[in-house]
Amino acid sequence: MLEEILEDPDFPGLEEVIIGSWGDPAQEDCQALLDGIVEHADRFAHITSLFVGDMDFEECEVSWIIQGNYSRLWQAMPQLKSLTIKGSTDLDLGEIAHENLENLTIICGGLGSDVMAQIKEAKLPRLKKLLLYIGVDNYGFDGNADTIREMLEGSDFPNLTYLGIVDSEIQDELTEVALQSKYIRQITTLDLSCGTLTDKGGQLLLEQVPGLPNLEKLDVHYHYLSDELMGKLEQLSLEVDVSEQEEADDWNGKLWYNAMLTE
Repeated sequence: MLEEILEDPDFPGLEEVIIGSWGDPAQEDCQALLDGIVEHADRFAHITSLFVGDMDFEECEVSWIIQGNYSRLWQAMPQLKSLTIKGSTDLDLGEIAHENLENLTIICGGLGSDVMAQIKEAKLPRLKKLLLYIGVDNYGFDGNADTIREMLEGSDFPNLTYLGIVDSEIQDELTEVALQSKYIRQITTLDLSCGTLTDKGGQLLLEQVPGLPNLEKLDVHYHYLSDELMGKLEQLSLEVDVSEQEEADDWNGKLWYNAMLTE
């Protein structure tokens, strides 16, 4: 695949590379691709946006995607502004240090605490957007609300304007974490979408968002809010996305709430 990318006559004029399935991503990692990019760093010097793992469930379930070690990529691609990674199995970000990265997105069914610890220590002075799919414990998430709280409080992203803590089965707890984070008065977009947000978390937003004039957008699409809470949030004086209202599953009298992306 790397050879095909390099031999493509359109490649020298591109700014973005999106890599989908590398064959059998549930059995083989993408390390050869990552190493190839590093080894041909001069050939990739014009690429400012990289997405590794763009595939749907028909190609490979997100929790099955075997990722790789990105520790050498940071130095090899100093011009990179956006990095999106899909899949968290065997994901290793290494020691993150990059002067120009503005967007870091990790899409997965479960984000490990080891990766969050690496993000906590990241040196990304120009980072504007951090979007993390937290996922569920069955597919890789091995922490709790305190894990995310410690990651946010220990990190240092002075230019962050978009905070996305999404796709969690503890979305109400993470809503409180996000609202208490040190970034809440500097960001313009708060993304708490794709998780199990209920009226408990919705009420916290209703009470605290009006006191945050810096916020321009609140994204909670895919949620379990009541019609009443949805209506109240929509009346707030900022852009609010409350689309994709879900209903809990009733199984033997117990209600089950599911995050959007898990397996």
